[in-house]
Amino acid sequence: MLSAVVLSKNEGKFLSSCLESLGFCDEIIVIDDFSQDNILGKIRNPKSEIRNKIKIYTRKLDGDFAAQRNFGLEKSIGEWVLFIDADEQVPEELQQEILLKIKDENLAGYFINRRDFLLGKEMKFGEFSKNKFLRLGRARQGIWKRRVHEYWDIDGKTSLLKAKLIHQAHPNVASFVASINFFSKLHAQANAEESKDPGLAKIMFFPVFKLVNNYWLLGGWRDGTHGFVGAMLMSFHSFLAWSQLWLNSQK
Repeated sequence: MLSAVVLSKNEGKFLSSCLESLGFCDEIIVIDDFSQDNILGKIRNPKSEIRNKIKIYTRKLDGDFAAQRNFGLEKSIGEWVLFIDADEQVPEELQQEILLKIKDENLAGYFINRRDFLLGKEMKFGEFSKNKFLRLGRARQGIWKRRVHEYWDIDGKTSLLKAKLIHQAHPNVASFVASINFFSKLHAQANAEESKDPGLAKIMFFPVFKLVNNYWLLGGWRDGTHGFVGAMLMSFHSFLAWSQLWLNSQK
């Protein structure tokens, strides 16, 4: 049996497409962080055959994505669990591959690559083209760790699926900046919990290295203006995270 777990927060404009792409799963668990865009009303009345598969839980994120995902693990009844976010979709090619691969008794989990769309354009280079995550795994063989940039620590052999998730990342610069501000604070908190040193050198040089690596070494320049904007904003994300950690350490 295959369960899907979807994390959501004010994602009403994406959620319908996300849920429609999960019709191949036996169970769909939506964990909503008290959305304010009537998202629950939209979930409870889907116009498709997936209506009876959906289970809705309202739970405060409280700055901890790992805890939110582990809650999904606890509530799922499937032997296998697929984790996706509300702004992602599972294309048919990936659906078929998942149904095939979960029959392998020797594997405990699978990494999945993403096709990231930034400001309406697919990013084929830079760090966005390198995104792969352990999102499909056996429910009782691991837990999620770290409050942000979380990872699924699975006990067992893993592999990589060929087909990719579709991720409609940020439709405009404003949403991208808001996301960076939100995640930078959580990243700073996670770094503090891991006793990482917020030295001045990291504030000065890590963002520069991230920009050079993303835009030049990983070929972000080949994505044109979108690649430059993405590289700059991700560099800014690094600057905010380390600066926030330093400021917190001075209190």
